[in-house]
Amino acid sequence: MSLYLALKGVHVTCVILSLTGFVVRGAWMMRGSALLDRRWVRVAPHVVDTLLLASAVALALLSHQYPGVHDWLTAKVTGLLVYIILGSIALRRGRSRRIRIGFWVAALATFGYIVAVALTRDPFPLGIH
Repeated sequence: MSLYLALKGVHVTCVILSLTGFVVRGAWMMRGSALLDRRWVRVAPHVVDTLLLASAVALALLSHQYPGVHDWLTAKVTGLLVYIILGSIALRRGRSRRIRIGFWVAALATFGYIVAVALTRDPFPLGIH
């Protein structure tokens, strides 16, 4: 197996783990669960997301495709920044449960956009320009 395919496998696995963790933490947030305050729940997403980012950088370097040069990667990185901000408000910084849920849904929609861009390699995956 090539290094590229191995890194892509790590990247996709981390995407799935990251999304699963975000969905679970969102469900716990909605229920007001004390599980959100557990140390491993706060640390694990950072480990997964660090591996996700490292594999993304390695894939970009191996494929010679870079944000700022390739529109679809620029859209992915921009979407990622939006997702991080929305997710942060959803899980910690939102002032009310209602606001946190709204931002959680918006973060999930943004995650869907990022995946659609990755699969189509098009910054407008729905064909709307």
